[in-house]
Amino acid sequence: MKRKIIIAVVGLVVATTVYYFWSRSAETTTEIYASVKKGKFTVSVNSSGELFAKSSVNILGPSGINSVGLWQIKISNIIPEGKLVKEGDFVAALDGSELVGKLKDRQTELDKANLQHAQLQIDTTLELRTARDELINLKFTQEEKKLILQQSKYEPPATIRQAEIEMDKTARNFKQSSENYKIKREKAISKMQESLGNVDKARRSVEFIQEILQKCNVIAPKSGMVIYARDWSGQKRREGSNVSTWEPVVATLPDMSVMLSKTYINEVDIQKIKLGQEVNIGLDAFPEKKYAGKVIAVANVGEQKPNSDSKVFEVDIEIADKDSTLLPAMTTSNLILAETIENTLFVPLEGVHNENGVTFTFKKSGMGIIKQEIKLGKTNDNEAIILEGLKENEEIMLSMPPNPENIELVRLDGKKEEKKAVSEVKK
Repeated sequence: MKRKIIIAVVGLVVATTVYYFWSRSAETTTEIYASVKKGKFTVSVNSSGELFAKSSVNILGPSGINSVGLWQIKISNIIPEGKLVKEGDFVAALDGSELVGKLKDRQTELDKANLQHAQLQIDTTLELRTARDELINLKFTQEEKKLILQQSKYEPPATIRQAEIEMDKTARNFKQSSENYKIKREKAISKMQESLGNVDKARRSVEFIQEILQKCNVIAPKSGMVIYARDWSGQKRREGSNVSTWEPVVATLPDMSVMLSKTYINEVDIQKIKLGQEVNIGLDAFPEKKYAGKVIAVANVGEQKPNSDSKVFEVDIEIADKDSTLLPAMTTSNLILAETIENTLFVPLEGVHNENGVTFTFKKSGMGIIKQEIKLGKTNDNEAIILEGLKENEEIMLSMPPNPENIELVRLDGKKEEKKAVSEVKK
């Protein structure tokens, strides 16, 4: 009795072990098949994008700060993105501490220019007054010499001649002094104009910096929703970001009546993208919402993708539908319908393999499997067109068969690579 019990237990263990390994083997060798379909094939490109308004009004910081020796200015405060503002409302404050220092320097230059102008005015007044007094004195001397000449008409000829010479000499001096006075006056006027120009230049510089300081309080030029601007690297400008003289945009006020999805297509797929192609658009935040759109712009030049060696091309997609749900910076999923091909054969991409430059699939043949060479046409994200090698309704494996290296390869011309029988595989 005891022996029978032991034999029964051993038999149970053996049976359990055999069943376990058989079931494991069956699980690992389960085949998945798909039929070759014939019909309409859509070549599509999937990409993610971000919503932008087609047109918007820029909210600008002060321009021309480079003329006062500053190349960028920091945002010290900015209202939350997405806030609705009215025309004239506060949007952002820029750090004007460096401008205050510049203003003090320009004010000092203005004070110096005013002082120099006042000093020049005094010096010029005294100089011209002296020159006028000299002319008056010469005029009196000329009158005096004239009287002496008149009184010497009864004197000897030599005395008369001497009086004439003195009179001529005095007249010549008066004429020269008159001309010198005109020159001095014109020179004084020129100096005064130059000095006034320096004062005006210094004053304009002070007023310009004061104007920039006022513009450091950035206000909305019209009503709308505030959306942060992006810098050259694509990063949004926030508190602490810099605004430069070349990129003075602090934020934008988008016109949300027409929205775009801006996406980037890799260099492999960009050849499929053309203007006017239809696009199915979804919102990541609201998966149930779907929109229609079309491609309105395709970049001719690629750009380097951040942290990657691949090149991408910018593509703009205009959304045909209007919906208050559509807001700037939302993430979209874009299915660009590049081309539709009618009445063609196609299979899932999972069933297509490539080895040593040969494209093939594992095709069911009778009770077994063969490795069938195929020629592919266009592809989309899920399927590929079959130009040669398969027929409609034939079945191919989506899973990898056991010992695939032992399965013969049948070329497109019907020749077999290896002289073997069709590999039998349990269904």
